[in-house]
Amino acid sequence: MKKSVLMLLTLSALFTAIPAQATQQATERRDARDVRQDTRQDSREVKQDCRNGVFGNADCRQDHRENKQDGRDAARDVKY
Repeated sequence: MKKSVLMLLTLSALFTAIPAQATQQATERRDARDVRQDTRQDSREVKQDCRNGVFGNADCRQDHRENKQDGRDAARDVKY
């Protein structure tokens, strides 16, 4: 009898912990996605400046790459 009560308590504790962990992971994924989307917008603005002739093509391409990589790194920092 005691073992079954103990197992029931253990199982109920596990079932309440799993949804909380899933919710936290979902929040982290959303936050990381928001960071990536913001980075994309910033990168588009840099690319548009390049098309307008503000910078040289090589500089523009490098800036675009750096912005994208910085966004990926920031998203990883948020997510993990």
